[in-house]
Amino acid sequence: MYFSGEEKISWSNYTEKGWTKVELEDLSREQLEYLLKDFAKRWLAHDGLWFLQVEKSYGMEEAIRLDAEAWEQFTVIEARRIMEYLNLEPGGGLSALREALQYRLYSVINKQEIIEQDKNTLVFRMNDCRVQAARRRKKMPDFPCRPVGLVEYAGFARTIDSRIQTKCIYCPPDEHPEDSYCAWEFTLTSEQENV
Repeated sequence: MYFSGEEKISWSNYTEKGWTKVELEDLSREQLEYLLKDFAKRWLAHDGLWFLQVEKSYGMEEAIRLDAEAWEQFTVIEARRIMEYLNLEPGGGLSALREALQYRLYSVINKQEIIEQDKNTLVFRMNDCRVQAARRRKKMPDFPCRPVGLVEYAGFARTIDSRIQTKCIYCPPDEHPEDSYCAWEFTLTSEQENV
């Protein structure tokens, strides 16, 4: 059994024949929400553990380089799967990007906001990041994720619409406000500007 707040959530699926596989359609909404967040936390834990082992073996610079190479591929896969789920066509502009950003793996465990600056510009802010918050609790410096973020966010946006240009406003190791860890600006350009 797992606990969500004060209430117990029972996960057992035991019958007189023994344990059976729990089917998603048999779970309550509360159980599904818990599971979704837990899956995201597990994925993030694996990502962090992988990074730490690479850093231990090869150093921070090489770990960041390899992480960026992995994200270069993963961000495209994630964007395409989200587009398929949401039935978004490529070239959907900033409205498609705004919608897709809300379905990223970490969106259920991080606090983020999307601000529409004007019809051609969105700003995405990560207000609470589990990775950075954990480091802060441990009195560690921010993780310098800017090089990986540049690859991740630009690749994600470009997959949604090749006309979208990505600019980092701030991201560790940059100084950042207390209420936000990173911010990214997405600008919809004309086809001619991207040539």
